[in-house]
Amino acid sequence: MAGNKKKPFYGKLILSGTVRCETGLHVGASSDIMEIGGLDNPVMRDPFTGYPYIPGSSLKGKLRSIAERIQGKQFNRSIRPGFRHECSERQCAVCRLFGSTAKEKDEENIPSRLRVRDAFLASQSVEWLRGIDTPLSFTELKYENTLDRVTCHADPRPVERIPAGARFSYEIVYDLDDEEQCLEDLENLLNCMAVLEDDYLGGHGSRGYGKIRFLNNRLTLRGKDYYLGKEGEKVLAKEEESLPRLREILGELYERDIKPVFGREG
Repeated sequence: MAGNKKKPFYGKLILSGTVRCETGLHVGASSDIMEIGGLDNPVMRDPFTGYPYIPGSSLKGKLRSIAERIQGKQFNRSIRPGFRHECSERQCAVCRLFGSTAKEKDEENIPSRLRVRDAFLASQSVEWLRGIDTPLSFTELKYENTLDRVTCHADPRPVERIPAGARFSYEIVYDLDDEEQCLEDLENLLNCMAVLEDDYLGGHGSRGYGKIRFLNNRLTLRGKDYYLGKEGEKVLAKEEESLPRLREILGELYERDIKPVFGREG
């Protein structure tokens, strides 16, 4: 019965660092007010600062899509505007990492082991973007052109995007739930991030938008005793680590630092 189930708490792993835009990035927001001559393709902005940011949902959704393709999963759930994989198998490498919502009464929800935070504009990029010559605030305007193949009529449209070179601070939190699946989960996550670097984030990827790079990656372990005030956090990989280097040393970090956490009472 559900009431007899126990989910032990061993702690959390925090993967953080920098997302650098290698090309212009467009993570779109809806335009609630249509104005004549206005911009109909705006980017997401923090409502308090006005700075552009990368929503955690966009980053997590893209990583999940890549994981589904890597794992060869069937797209069995209809979502707007497409499809994705969701099941109730707790051994599923995609659903246990990114979560799954039960569709039938006899199915179970699978909570996501990942918390993907919104990635906010780094302070140095705020000052840099503040000084660039652009008609928009902290972003640039790029005109896309659609051409009618029959009449050759051009239909230009403005797209707002974050300029190449902008940096955002990202943070992904992983719940330490299962000793047997932990290393595989972390390997899958880093593999998805590596694929994303050669794919794209946001819209218009086939036209060159959305190429990113994960830099200054830092891996921090916070065991249960950290949250009880009995010990400090442990930095496993410092800010200088590139993504390929972090993938290379992950097994060593797991055996030396992460695995012993599961030996404690959950």
